[in-house]
Amino acid sequence: MKILYQGTKGAYSQLAAQEVYPKAETISCKTFEECFNKCSEEENLKSIIPVENSIAGRVADIQYLMNKYKLQIYAEHFHKVSHNLMSLPGIKIKDIKNVRSHSQAISQCQKVINENNLEPIIAADTAGSAKFISENFKKDEAAIASSLAAKIYNLDILQSNIEDDKKNVTRFLIMGKKAEHPEFKKEKYITSCIFKVKDKPAALYKCLGGFATNNISLSKLESFSDQSSFEQYLFLCDIMGHIEDPKVQKSLEELGFHTVSLDILGVYKASPFRNI
Repeated sequence: MKILYQGTKGAYSQLAAQEVYPKAETISCKTFEECFNKCSEEENLKSIIPVENSIAGRVADIQYLMNKYKLQIYAEHFHKVSHNLMSLPGIKIKDIKNVRSHSQAISQCQKVINENNLEPIIAADTAGSAKFISENFKKDEAAIASSLAAKIYNLDILQSNIEDDKKNVTRFLIMGKKAEHPEFKKEKYITSCIFKVKDKPAALYKCLGGFATNNISLSKLESFSDQSSFEQYLFLCDIMGHIEDPKVQKSLEELGFHTVSLDILGVYKASPFRNI
């Protein structure tokens, strides 16, 4: 199995991929679109894509790529983000002047940065920051990145778990080209879809009526504009239930009456993390 992820080697996405598929080959891509594009061309590839974070919110532009490529979702994974302060081997924290990382990682580790009077340097990504320090022998700089990045780039972890909020969790989706879904059993499932409402008054209200009537819960309902127009909006929706459940089928049938388009993006088991 080959899993694509966005970012430099050692990125949190690679760490998440290894948690889900320990024996899979992980392949780095420069952009999210590269992940989607390669998966749309080859059935034997899968991508692990971050879609939302408990602190920072949704990951920008992913919903547009999901709509553009219509990859199938096979699973979801919740990854606890543990930030680490790392430097070249032998360097003491008192010798560090600057800290380099992605803007979100910098903002999520303000306590440690302020305690040590470090000057932040905003970089493209966390693992890339670790790689930069390693390759350029930056003795007065530290990086904030994953433990995997420290291992790959031979850096010492000066402090671990330095995030201000210990409930820092990112939700990932595992996606690919081939359409497949699990057999309907007595377990918790999610059916994900994207739909565009008709340009009529109360169209969204009518779209959601079927879910209320059939007692079906939604765990996500997220709007984003059709890139060619601001007049009509698309909605990314996560339905709590399996598409073969008669109640879900009736809800989707009602939804279909009030939409211009409706695409099922996948049916998959709900992560046990949701019960924590």
